[in-house]
Amino acid sequence: MTGVIFSIIAGMAMSFQGVMNTRLSEKIGLYESNAFVQGTAFLLSLIALFIFRNGNFGALAETERVYMLGGALGLVITITVMLGIQNLNPTVAISVILISQLAVAALIDAFGWLGTERMPFGWTKLAGLALMVGGVLLFKWK
Repeated sequence: MTGVIFSIIAGMAMSFQGVMNTRLSEKIGLYESNAFVQGTAFLLSLIALFIFRNGNFGALAETERVYMLGGALGLVITITVMLGIQNLNPTVAISVILISQLAVAALIDAFGWLGTERMPFGWTKLAGLALMVGGVLLFKWK
């Protein structure tokens, strides 16, 4: 149940953050707002690190290099969410983002990428994705 609660909070925060970042970028610029957002997150991460420290940066040397690209993906995520919301609207953009997330997560599971346990991609997952796409089309229907 804890995972569900944290996932709900993450989804809510991502939706609000996407709109907030987009509005900020309309005022100060896309890359300026991204720098501000990422910089703020960096500073807050440092504060959290000093308060809750429980890991070991030394273990980075033993970590697969591909796992260190998460920070770079943060840049891609922030900018593309802002551009998606700017060019669509929050509901449609976030819906498409969620469908994309679910489809890629299913592929990661199906192929066991990045050290995950392999989970078969059956017709039920395909049907779920199709229903979500249908939902977005219904949302856009005028």
